[in-house]
Amino acid sequence: MSDQKIESESRENQNHFEIQIGEKNLIIETGKYAEQANGACTVCYGNTLVLATVTMSKVPREGIDFVPLVVDYEERLYAARKIKGSRFIKRETRPPDEAILTSRLVDRAIRPFFDERLQNEIQVILTVLSFDGENDPDIPSIIAASVALAISDIPWQGPIAGIRISQVKGEWVLNPTYEAREKSDLDLAIAGTYNRIVMLEGAGSEIKEEIILEAIKFSEKYLDRITKLIQEIQTKIGKEKKSELLEEKEEKAKERKVVEERIKDFLKRNLNSILFDKTLKKKEDRKEAISVLGRKLEEELESQEIGREKREKALSLLQKMIQEEVSKAILEKDQRVDGRTLSEIRPLSCQINILPHTHGSGLFQRGQTQVLSIVTLGAPSEEQFLDTMEFSGRKRFMHHYNFPSFSVGEVKSLRGPGRREIGHGILVEKALLPLIPKKEEFPYTIRVVSEVLSSNGSSSMASVCASSLALMDAGVPIKKAIAGIAMGLISEENKKIKKYKIITDLQDLEDAKGGMDFKIAGTKDGVTAVQLDTKTKGLTDEIIRETLQQAKKARLEILDKMGEVISSSKKEVSPLAPKIAMIKIDPLKIRDLIGPGGRVINEIIDQTGVTTIDVEPDGTVYITSSNTESLEKAIEWAKNLTREVKVGEVFQGRVTRILDFGAFVEILPKQEGLVHISELAPYRVEKVKDVVKIGEIIPVKVISIDEQGRINLSLKAARVPGSPFGLGSNNLHKKRPFPFRKKGDTHRPFR
Repeated sequence: MSDQKIESESRENQNHFEIQIGEKNLIIETGKYAEQANGACTVCYGNTLVLATVTMSKVPREGIDFVPLVVDYEERLYAARKIKGSRFIKRETRPPDEAILTSRLVDRAIRPFFDERLQNEIQVILTVLSFDGENDPDIPSIIAASVALAISDIPWQGPIAGIRISQVKGEWVLNPTYEAREKSDLDLAIAGTYNRIVMLEGAGSEIKEEIILEAIKFSEKYLDRITKLIQEIQTKIGKEKKSELLEEKEEKAKERKVVEERIKDFLKRNLNSILFDKTLKKKEDRKEAISVLGRKLEEELESQEIGREKREKALSLLQKMIQEEVSKAILEKDQRVDGRTLSEIRPLSCQINILPHTHGSGLFQRGQTQVLSIVTLGAPSEEQFLDTMEFSGRKRFMHHYNFPSFSVGEVKSLRGPGRREIGHGILVEKALLPLIPKKEEFPYTIRVVSEVLSSNGSSSMASVCASSLALMDAGVPIKKAIAGIAMGLISEENKKIKKYKIITDLQDLEDAKGGMDFKIAGTKDGVTAVQLDTKTKGLTDEIIRETLQQAKKARLEILDKMGEVISSSKKEVSPLAPKIAMIKIDPLKIRDLIGPGGRVINEIIDQTGVTTIDVEPDGTVYITSSNTESLEKAIEWAKNLTREVKVGEVFQGRVTRILDFGAFVEILPKQEGLVHISELAPYRVEKVKDVVKIGEIIPVKVISIDEQGRINLSLKAARVPGSPFGLGSNNLHKKRPFPFRKKGDTHRPFR
């Protein structure tokens, strides 16, 4: 692909920058909108356009030990030329899950480049102003946030860039459309700079680790080109950074240094004897040990007549410095707080079928991380309907993740799911989705809920394992078991990472500065989902390669343990699950099955007792019932409503009309045929009423169907075993020559 020269032009305070990425131009404009923000720009790719604004509070937020950054991604339905489907609410309300995922995506990409000393509140708002239905706004959002921060006066150590890579039929596709992504084996969003990756988010169909590395390598030159463009924009129009916000006054810096030295001396004397005690296996034991350590430090400082304010600062620094010491022990001695080796997984246990009255359940525990997943199987009509800016349609497989406060031993108000819960839920859903059977093979709507009962490191990957167990227990024919593991990193970093150690099965104190949280899920044959965020300025290809290899070994170990409990899906779904039958009808007959205003289909449901009847536009009909007998009745009724009559078939039909030349007989619901007077008996009949009456059920045989679809029937040709009327019989003088069925009996073919 040939590089296109960067174009730029200025009109007063407005600037236009353009570069070709993939098959489309990436257009960045500044100076048009939101002039009161610290930084603002628009990024357009295809006809998808995102406005990014960044603002910072004037006054720092005291008493915090983190960067108070908030990223909000706002979908606007007008961008997709839509009006909200609700009859009562037409404006946008709570962001949909996809919007929350994009907020988290951008947050994870830009957060590592903020100095941890910055305490002023920062808000990044990404508003989708135009959406073309082809190009996902998430990648333009990463780039827009990077540009807005780069040209603002907010201290930030970027820029970075974002790119999406897919593999379609073995070929790499750069920033693919939604249509191309549906055909792809791998869909990977990447953020970073040349040879430094800060964020990964992707899903694949059992992709080999080597393919993921190839995708990352392929993306790097494009990340480099976009980053260089943003650097040029920053040089040309960027504001001077407010670096004074990061500077401490000389007196405060001296005080801080004195406090840090005293804490280091204290930790040197006390940390090993408390924190690295091999008897402290549990998280709460370590937390209590740290609390004891904090009280001991406070007593020591108080005995040295250190003032209260300085003591409080010391205690606020204690946790951070403990994490630094934990990282140092791993980096220099390969020593972990619970005594494990760097590649060792905590003890594993698995169970299935532990809840007595659900469709399927699985419990997975790894160390102190414990997750219970429950499967519910429903009718096709219970699919989730989507109506967002990006998507309109239905979703039949859902995974939801709950993280109650008791799982970490805390007290907290119970509210709706937060961003983290939604993000983890969708990550697990992505990991499981490639193994879920197609609707044609397994027509159920599937919902899995993961309840985190205890958490100490990567409850999301434990949810993958628990959900896999629950799905197999429920009889969902997933192709293979799926497992996940979280990988960590301990590193020394200046301008680049000098020294590092990769750790398997990340937990509590190990997630510190210079680290990463790299979640990898998949089967024994390949990766189905990845998610990376890091507390470094980016990972090298070599670190990612080693992590993927080490994670594969751990994943296979977990899968072996899960296989001891259940190795494949149960052959039958739970007896408690609804029963679903699928039949195919002529699409032209759909209206006959549904009836005016749904009258016919509702009558079938009411009369047979089935739960639902769902009809697809292609003529596929799904009938759901908790009762086999009801299901069979509804199937027969639906088939009779929509079946095509064939010459030679014999039916028990009801006489509906009598005319001089014959009688009309309803042989199937909404299907009538004519018994001509000459076909009523093997002799001449004077009046039709002499042989049949309206409402009577009589056996008739189909003798012909004309070009217009009219059905001709015969009473005399229908032979009924045991009837006094047989071929050549002369018994028609009797009032009832046939063993007629009672009026109101269900219509069905006579056998």
